[in-house]
Amino acid sequence: QVQLVESGGGLVQAGGSLRLSCAASKRTFSNYAMGWFRQAPGKEREFVAGISWSGGSTYYADSVKGRFTISRDNAKNTVYLQMNSLKPEDTAVYYCAAGLYYTRSRPLDYDYWGQGTQVTVSS
Repeated sequence: QVQLVESGGGLVQAGGSLRLSCAASKRTFSNYAMGWFRQAPGKEREFVAGISWSGGSTYYADSVKGRFTISRDNAKNTVYLQMNSLKPEDTAVYYCAAGLYYTRSRPLDYDYWGQGTQVTVSS
């Protein structure tokens, strides 16, 4: 069992930045690929970014490519999502998830989930 806890969400103006963190409870964190997803009200949960177990490979949704950066620190059991040039349409609850393949974009491909952190971007 891997427990994940997100933090770093908040309210920011359009064009601003936020960095989300996701801390994992288990020392086997480095065995897992990690992903970030988001879910806006009335919408399905959607893939944002994924990172391989080593951190050497990343994968992004087209909607965030060039603005968001996923990274991880296996010594700290933590994965990050740096979000720049935020837009109102980025408003959502953001979730981190652990799975086997960082290029998988379906929620069902991930085994463990955090509780989510709210990101609100005002125009």
